[in-house]
Amino acid sequence: MKLKQLEGLLGNLQQFSNPKVELEQYPTGPHIASRMLYMGGNSYGDVTEKVVADFGCGGCGTLGAAAALMGADHIELLYVYSESLEMATANAEDLELDIDFVQCDIRNLGWRGSSVDTVIMNPPFGTRRKGADMEFLSTALKIASGAVYSLHTRDVSSHIKRAALRFNIHNILDPVFTASV
Repeated sequence: MKLKQLEGLLGNLQQFSNPKVELEQYPTGPHIASRMLYMGGNSYGDVTEKVVADFGCGGCGTLGAAAALMGADHIELLYVYSESLEMATANAEDLELDIDFVQCDIRNLGWRGSSVDTVIMNPPFGTRRKGADMEFLSTALKIASGAVYSLHTRDVSSHIKRAALRFNIHNILDPVFTASV
């Protein structure tokens, strides 16, 4: 699939109209989602024919939909809030995508060991609950056997890099694209 086609399909997804501030719901726009998954699939081989988990799908499951459109073998979309999962389910049905939806709290995820190839996420940034971003990242690094693609604000990049080193992760890509929140 071409990048413009992917972005166009993601641009048609239904978005939430009243984000839950306490959950730090930040919509992942089609521009950044398409580039993140296109790069992950075509440049690094981390999406196509892989088992992918979308942590904290936010309002509409944009990253999970992008992974499905990029040819992931299996997608697990996980989120704590049922209304967001309902919207993500409707979006997947509109695009005729095969995605599994799981209502759960990432902090209490019962998966053990490498359960998926790749984790994709736009986690809470930790502005409402300090350390929320690190909880997501820690869980992702524990269950991904291949790669973790995570969106963070630019001002925490050095913190993220230090945390990754604590997990013995040394191949950290600098952001290829940025977005303002």
